[in-house]
Amino acid sequence: MKKPTRRFILTDKISFRSVSFKYPGSMNLALDEVSFDIPVGKRVAVVGKNGAGKSTLAKLLCRLYDPTAGSVLLDGTDFRNFDPSTLRRNIGVTFQDFLKLDMTVAENINLDFAERNEDLERIARAGEATGVGDFVEKLDQGYGTALGQSIDDETDLSGGQWQALAIARAYVNEPAVLVLDEPTSALDALAEGELFERIASVNEGRTVVFISHRFSTVRVADIIVVLDEGRVVELGSYVELMSNRGLYESMFSTQAARYTGEHARSLST
Repeated sequence: MKKPTRRFILTDKISFRSVSFKYPGSMNLALDEVSFDIPVGKRVAVVGKNGAGKSTLAKLLCRLYDPTAGSVLLDGTDFRNFDPSTLRRNIGVTFQDFLKLDMTVAENINLDFAERNEDLERIARAGEATGVGDFVEKLDQGYGTALGQSIDDETDLSGGQWQALAIARAYVNEPAVLVLDEPTSALDALAEGELFERIASVNEGRTVVFISHRFSTVRVADIIVVLDEGRVVELGSYVELMSNRGLYESMFSTQAARYTGEHARSLST
């Protein structure tokens, strides 16, 4: 029998308050006095260059680590006062590195899949929300298709399709908070933007945190947090940050020019 899933109800916000963090054995701070809010039901994007502290922030948000200094609060209560397993059941996360399981599509999405109607319905909702449904409908046995390469009659997927499955796995239990930590490295900037827009549109009212090093793909976020060398240097909507002409606008313009150039070169070859 399944253990009942313990739920918390997020009514206001998750807050980072003067959060600093250094990894065990390191002399350097990965996060340095970070403070910002993730309001309930909002879509929050965290962006920055490689090494800015984005993945570290995601790990603290999932309570894989506790802050070296400062606090992460859920509706004003310190994360340390919650049972870690309760937090992790209510915060769905996909990291850059994810599992590719030699199981069916349904089992890859819902690891304790029992073929009950409610399981099938949740799997289908997760598939539609993350784009999995777009390619599953082309597979011979749909969500029952075996995946991998260890058996002759199994089907393998592209890198982007495996990533979509991993995101659906984070989504399937309909967590209070969905955290996507650069889960789309196999996708180009356009495809990543389309995926984020899809997730944002079907999760109206759900708290979503999307972490990316691409400044151009998170424009539909309600709030964009810009990290640089472990610090929050800008915070606001896409329109606000572009009008500020700070780091976000500079990095956005630089990346846009590079992507435009790469697209033009691809068309000429």
